[in-house]
Amino acid sequence: MKYRLPAEWEPHEATWLAWPHYEKHWPGKFEPIPFVYEKIAHALAQNEKVNILVNDEAMENGAKKILGNNLNNIYFYRVPTNSSWTRDYGPIYVKDENGNLLAEDWIFNAWGGQWEYNLDDVVPQKIAGLQKIPLISTKLVLEGGSIDVNGKGSLLTTRQCLLNKNRNGNLTQKQIEKSLAEFLGTANILWLNEAVTGDDTSGHIDELARFTDANTIVCSLEENPADVNYGGLKKNYEDLLAMRDEKEKKFNVVPLPMPDPVIYQGQRLPASYCNFYIANSVVLVPVFNCPKDKIALETLQKLFPDRRVMGIDCVDLVWGLGTIHCSTQQQPK
Repeated sequence: MKYRLPAEWEPHEATWLAWPHYEKHWPGKFEPIPFVYEKIAHALAQNEKVNILVNDEAMENGAKKILGNNLNNIYFYRVPTNSSWTRDYGPIYVKDENGNLLAEDWIFNAWGGQWEYNLDDVVPQKIAGLQKIPLISTKLVLEGGSIDVNGKGSLLTTRQCLLNKNRNGNLTQKQIEKSLAEFLGTANILWLNEAVTGDDTSGHIDELARFTDANTIVCSLEENPADVNYGGLKKNYEDLLAMRDEKEKKFNVVPLPMPDPVIYQGQRLPASYCNFYIANSVVLVPVFNCPKDKIALETLQKLFPDRRVMGIDCVDLVWGLGTIHCSTQQQPK
């Protein structure tokens, strides 16, 4: 393999965010969103750089006002964006055979053309130019939230997303697998099928199942048989139990509860504890003010004993149909 995508728990140089500004992603509820980003940024800045994209000087000044006097480890880059979901359009950083860092630029079409994306799609090019690191361009439509890797050759994704006609409808599953192996170093592709209700991404894996180490996967599981997510998530769990890692070993599959339904303006939102982010010293977990929060935090703390597992209230943020993992993109050391 020419390139390898490090696992999220491997050491970071920085985390990339884009300061929220597109109010249409949170119609009628934008005001609290920058304050959620403030909590995320300060939690991350304790042990790694936080690089924040802003559109212009006015946005940078507004962000600094909310972040307060403590800007240690926080840096601003004037790279205009359409949205703040850097996980999906930001550069995917890989390492070559010699351990050198490169940025990959996958095609971004705003989750099948749902929003404007002319600025977001060129963000990897602009960041690689600012950092003066090599940029590798691919011909596959892919968002960062649609994949998760163990850093050893296995990759989780969903057919519903990568095989969707609004993404790569002209490609077969085998052709997509070939590209994933070539550019990410992942020859062992693990395909799930079912998305959570309310997910407008056509089934991003970071709402469904995540690696927590090379052989352990947490999987969203709904315990209420009457809930609309029950059957699909149970099928994902059963599929994972039957899967094998790159060494043909069974995975340790750990259920992660689904939070109580989060509904706003009559819409069921894609609230999921699987949208956590693994940083150098903390694991930031979306929480939703319900009893399941405690179970999810305790489950993840056992899986990350060397990091502090920290809940971030995402009841407001999820109105934008994403939470913490969607908002972050890691840059490995």
